[in-house]
Amino acid sequence: MKTRLVRIGNSRGLRLPKPLLEQAGLEDEVEIRVEAGAHVIAPAATARAGWAEAAATFGPSGLVDAPSATRFDDEAWAW
Repeated sequence: MKTRLVRIGNSRGLRLPKPLLEQAGLEDEVEIRVEAGAHVIAPAATARAGWAEAAATFGPSGLVDAPSATRFDDEAWAW
């Protein structure tokens, strides 16, 4: 597909057709990088993506490792 760059202030921009955006899975925010002389536009990675799935693998306790004793466990606690 061939398109023209349009002026946006001192910058230039591209208008991407809706079917092209949908096919690439692009929404509101993207990441742009240059690889081998070409611009690559990809969906922006979301913060904490995949955390819920990773936490689900920890088991029923929700801990990655078994609990370990600390100096606070060895001291006498008075409530």
